[in-house]
Amino acid sequence: MAGESASRRAAPPTRRGQRTRGALIAAAREVFERDGYLDAKIADISKTAGMAAGSFYTYFDSKEEIFAALVEQVSEEMLHPHVRERSGITDPRALIEAANRDYLLSYKRNARLMALFEQVAQIDENFRRMRLERGKAFAQRNARMIRELQESGQASADLDPMITAHALSSMVSRMASMVFVQKQRIPFEKLVTTLTQLWVNALQLKSE
Repeated sequence: MAGESASRRAAPPTRRGQRTRGALIAAAREVFERDGYLDAKIADISKTAGMAAGSFYTYFDSKEEIFAALVEQVSEEMLHPHVRERSGITDPRALIEAANRDYLLSYKRNARLMALFEQVAQIDENFRRMRLERGKAFAQRNARMIRELQESGQASADLDPMITAHALSSMVSRMASMVFVQKQRIPFEKLVTTLTQLWVNALQLKSE
């Protein structure tokens, strides 16, 4: 299956192989964003990468597999911003704001691909499953943070962490799609501030 094969395939053992695979993924992004998923061709991906068509099959079995690898690469970027580690921020509200900002900036950079992924997930069961797994991973990360805030007495103990995480994560993701894909005109800073305030209100976050 597309999603499974991409995640199971071992990374190339050599740096040259890793660079070649990376070049193919970068070329695939260009072709997918230009032509769409259905009209994208392996021959065009190979050509854009400056490689012979046969080189593609050294690293990927199909168009589905390289698209899955591309989605996985972008999802890793969006899912693991390591905001706390990079910034040293400990204040919950500031941490939520920084995480929302990072996510929205990443979504903006990848808006065309995110729109394409949403479309493909509607017609391909494997990519629909990838989309659900991606959403679950986001929610699990946020649920951990919510649980920590509850345990420290800073957030309402009445909230179910996982349900709350799904709801708030979906809100941010949907707003990102509305602004960066559907082109709803909302100033970026206002978007960040509003979403952060909604998170704070929902968690009934207590001021220090």
